[in-house]
Amino acid sequence: MTKKSKTNKTLISLGIILASLGLTYAPIPGVTQNIVIVSGTELQEPLQELETRFEQDYPSINLEFKFQGSQDIVNNYIDQKNDFTPAILIPANGQILEELSTRWKAQNNREPFYNKPQAIAKTILVGIAWQERGKILFPDGKFSWSKIEQAMQQRNWSKIGGKANWGSFDFVMTNPTRSNSSQLTLSLWTQSQNNSLNSTKTESLFALIKKSVYQPPRSTDILLQEFITRGANDGDVATVYESIALHRWSQAKITQGQPYQIYYPNPTIETVATAVVVRHNIDNNTAKAAKKFIDFITQPKQQEVFVRYGFRPVISSLNLASVPNSPWTQNIPGAMPNLSVKIEQPPSSQEIAEIQRLWSRVR
Repeated sequence: MTKKSKTNKTLISLGIILASLGLTYAPIPGVTQNIVIVSGTELQEPLQELETRFEQDYPSINLEFKFQGSQDIVNNYIDQKNDFTPAILIPANGQILEELSTRWKAQNNREPFYNKPQAIAKTILVGIAWQERGKILFPDGKFSWSKIEQAMQQRNWSKIGGKANWGSFDFVMTNPTRSNSSQLTLSLWTQSQNNSLNSTKTESLFALIKKSVYQPPRSTDILLQEFITRGANDGDVATVYESIALHRWSQAKITQGQPYQIYYPNPTIETVATAVVVRHNIDNNTAKAAKKFIDFITQPKQQEVFVRYGFRPVISSLNLASVPNSPWTQNIPGAMPNLSVKIEQPPSSQEIAEIQRLWSRVR
């Protein structure tokens, strides 16, 4: 065999190898890539609307959504309890992903994410109350943790100025071992008393709340839907995200014949829904397809969808009132497009862990 023939044979062999690798790692035309996304339930409706738009633009990528409480997203992923393989995680805030990263590295000694976590939508923690009852509990129109605590201690509306037929006072929040909104609630409540999480006063507060909160739901949107369906007999005051409080306000008005009032704790906490592409059992091409979705939902047109569902956009130039069908133009009682309350940072992953430990410990 001549030298030229050997060279040609070598090149052909290399070509075959490279072609094989290409078939292994490159998307095959006509084959759909499946991307599983696990998100907090508060994002369910806007993400399902955006799913249709994205798949029209990217017909070779199929999105499959799973919805869990934000803390469940972390625990199920770390403990590998899911019966599916997620490519994208979108909990209610970035601190939840910091917790996941810390725990993953400790157990696996490797990076958990392909990309830097990316903000996709913002909201804040608010209180809601049925209007007649809110006027009794917050006569000055201002949200008060101490007033809620006093009502819990008295237990009945008749003892705090309400009507006797209103029965017991019922505060509602999610389960802090499974959901982010109640973690924010307990953090703010503790701060309002100038207590540390390790103090006996905080332990007593958590014990009071735990006795008062009956079977807390696993996620914030489930909580609000139950709050609306059951009405004032089963829930008087709740803490939820501003986004779903705005989005479901008209539903409450129709279902119960009365709207609820939105109240803003001062200070309150901004929570930023944050998306990331995970590495475990996800190859590079799947990760690239997943990243396309994250980039897609942070564009202006898609950010308008989040605004229509009550979220604040991550694009500062987008005007809340200028978006068609924006809840910010519906004169919802208490809604505050331009915030006049102080905004705190969410609790750290260490603080969240302590809140969960304390909640699990108290009786």
